[in-house]
Amino acid sequence: MQTSEDTVDTGANAPAAPRELSPDAVPIGTPLDFPIVDADGVLLFERGAVVIGADEHRFLFQNFKPQRGDLDDAAADPATAGPAARASGGEPESLTLKEMHLTIGALIGVRSQVGMGAPMHPSRIIGFAPNESLFVTPPLVDGKPMALAVGENVEIVAIASQAVFRFVCTVDSVCQVPFHYLVLSKPGAVRRLRERKSVRVRASLPLRFSIEAEGSGYESLGLVQSVSAMGMSFAAPWTVGEVGKRIRVAFRLQSKDMDTSIETTAIIRNIQTGSKPGDPATHGIEFEKLDQVEQMALKVYVFDRIDDVIFWTSGPK
Repeated sequence: MQTSEDTVDTGANAPAAPRELSPDAVPIGTPLDFPIVDADGVLLFERGAVVIGADEHRFLFQNFKPQRGDLDDAAADPATAGPAARASGGEPESLTLKEMHLTIGALIGVRSQVGMGAPMHPSRIIGFAPNESLFVTPPLVDGKPMALAVGENVEIVAIASQAVFRFVCTVDSVCQVPFHYLVLSKPGAVRRLRERKSVRVRASLPLRFSIEAEGSGYESLGLVQSVSAMGMSFAAPWTVGEVGKRIRVAFRLQSKDMDTSIETTAIIRNIQTGSKPGDPATHGIEFEKLDQVEQMALKVYVFDRIDDVIFWTSGPK
């Protein structure tokens, strides 16, 4: 990843343009001529977006490290931009399938160990063998079965009733009859992250949002402060809307096991305004519609950061 001092060659004798932006380089009230990304490549403002006023401009530079997103495409590529920090997964445990409480129909994420930084792809457990082998549906990539070969090692993230488990299996068989499924070896190198109900963990993530829930673009920028499997809290330069208002949000989650972009609608459940004019307002929102991959990404993100728990309750999930 480039630093603020890195430059890009724009011609044989042309001056090099720095990626990092100064406040003067970001106009207020006019469409941007370039996309703006954070230091790790996460999109903050699309090309043509508008920084609405001085409060949003100040919020941008106080909470992020804005850089031009059109000078180095690789820096903004989710496949190459990794998390700023990775939490330790702990030591492998000797757990059986029974002890993990995995059930038929359980959602799992699968990725090949060939190549680093590959995303997880959704699959489901459809059966167990006496030797603890797993029968699973083929992981889907853009709606098509993922190409896996016999003898290939895969990493698995499995969401059970009490915890999330991470382990490694070998592909023992790729079966086509009577339908397409995989046979995976007994899980090895099992790691466990315990789940507590309604866990919320601290976060610091850019959030794009729009006050038009049914629109297509994003008007402004917020800073995610905490995340749960059901919602999040975020700060914004101003109060986005009243309690009960529906908004649209977009953000990117990175964990040890996946890199997922999420776009969904949410409902504002609470608002805390700043103590003085110009202070950011904090919003608590509840997600409305999440698909299975997005739900898994949120749970894994929370479990990977269990040491940063803010609070939990014994209420329903």
